Amino acid sequence: MSWTDTLLLRTFGWLRIPLIALVQPKVICLTKERTEIKIPLNYVTKNHLNCMYFGALTIGADCAGGLFALHYIHKTGNKINFLFKDFKADFLRRAESDVHFINKEGPKIITAIKQAIKTGERINKSVHITAITPKVSGNDPVARFALTLSLKVKKQ
Repeated sequence: MSWTDTLLLRTFGWLRIPLIALVQPKVICLTKERTEIKIPLNYVTKNHLNCMYFGALTIGADCAGGLFALHYIHKTGNKINFLFKDFKADFLRRAESDVHFINKEGPKIITAIKQAIKTGERINKSVHITAITPKVSGNDPVARFALTLSLKVKKQ
């Protein structure tokens, strides 16, 4: 884990999507295979039942999928627009402590980015994110997400 990755994510949040910065995400892991983001359970992220608000959970899933794409796109030097065009969530149990969002689909995202660069066409790939609360339930998921990442090279 690098504190610079966390700083970059939060800075990006404040400059482009302030809701991301508001939930104070922390980058736990960012490799070619895996991204892990932690969002703390606190006054901003919890609901009236003292568990994580579903809006904060969706921000975590967005960060776990989007950070990897942003990081790898930056490495390619290409200008590529990306966003999530759909979102499916299965909330399995209450998230009663800090939540870790895990994306193990780095290779799939890299392939999609390369394909978008090669073809110039819009590429859509489903990305799966798992949310866990290690302090409370170990590696048992509290939520599962499927987001469709849509990528397209910017026209010059």
